[in-house]
Amino acid sequence: MTIKYDAQGLVPAIIQDATTSKVLMLGYMNEEAYKKTVDTKQVTFFSRSKQRLWTKGEESGNVLNLVSIKNDCDNDSLLIQVHPAGPTCHKGTGNCWGEENNSTYGFFSNLEDVIAERVANKDTNKSYVASLFSKGINKVAQKVGEEAVETVIEAMDNNDELFLYESADLLFHYLMLLQAKGFTLKDIEAELKGRHK
Repeated sequence: MTIKYDAQGLVPAIIQDATTSKVLMLGYMNEEAYKKTVDTKQVTFFSRSKQRLWTKGEESGNVLNLVSIKNDCDNDSLLIQVHPAGPTCHKGTGNCWGEENNSTYGFFSNLEDVIAERVANKDTNKSYVASLFSKGINKVAQKVGEEAVETVIEAMDNNDELFLYESADLLFHYLMLLQAKGFTLKDIEAELKGRHK
């Protein structure tokens, strides 16, 4: 790998969680830190304040286990994907921006939050979600069944637009059923990961 180090012999290293895709921290490597990272499979930096090599977690035990290293198009910065063992930030948070390092599912995570908010507000006159939840889990489950049947029917037809429409309805109602049972997509992810082993 060709790496263009700066005048001080350093290259910025962006650390990203290989599972959640969250950026965890930014550090700097010199050639020796890069080689040690590759050899030990634990991320090592050059500490500009201590003026020495520093393996993340050498005191806390919260190491960064190497998954991959890529350099950018100009070869002057690195993207290092890791599996962190514990919090990355010395302040105890998941990353150095004060955030937790949780899996998110993009818009689906937002949709889970909207569903939870509408259930909590219980305004059955304004919210379809609150109205359906107020009828109990059997009605929520029944609605998932109805949407599943409609999705299957559209899958056997040639109208992709209707198939996608019904698929969206099914997924939306399934997210509601998950919450009605006290679960989220993270629980489904954990179940699937367990089966994948």
